[in-house]
Amino acid sequence: MILTSLLVFAVAACHKEEQAVEGVARKAHTVEQTVQDNQTQLDQDRTALLQIPLPTKSLYIDIHDPSAWQNPFLAVGPQNMTLRILLPDANPSSAGQGGFLRPTAARRQELELRPSDLEKAVVAMPRGAWPYGRVIAVAESPEAAPGVRPAVRRNVEAVIRQLNDLGIVVEEWPSR
Repeated sequence: MILTSLLVFAVAACHKEEQAVEGVARKAHTVEQTVQDNQTQLDQDRTALLQIPLPTKSLYIDIHDPSAWQNPFLAVGPQNMTLRILLPDANPSSAGQGGFLRPTAARRQELELRPSDLEKAVVAMPRGAWPYGRVIAVAESPEAAPGVRPAVRRNVEAVIRQLNDLGIVVEEWPSR
């Protein structure tokens, strides 16, 4: 009787162990598939960004005012970030460009983003929004309180890594 009980217990324990191993294997496969899917998406995003030429530093080396920066500009805060882009002028004529009828400010867009949405937003920007080439200015948000500066700095560093992974050059600006 005891032997039978031990045998039943051993078989049940082995079955539970097999189920646990199967569960771990299934979970590992799911994680591996997710990593592969993410890597594939990153490769696709990198390929899309290759359509934008490499940056030409001589075009922006003398720009020190964020309002004069024409490429995408990121102001990173503790929870989210503001992406400012200048859309390309749809009118190919140079007549009246930047004047009363075609103001540059009308083409300026600001978007509030979560860090998880940055990659999608960068890939979705039109090619004409990159007049200096594949470079983005990044700065700490001037609205961030002094107490959250360490969190903001960590976010800036994470954003720089994320942009570099996409093949984008980062021009870090001091906080305004």
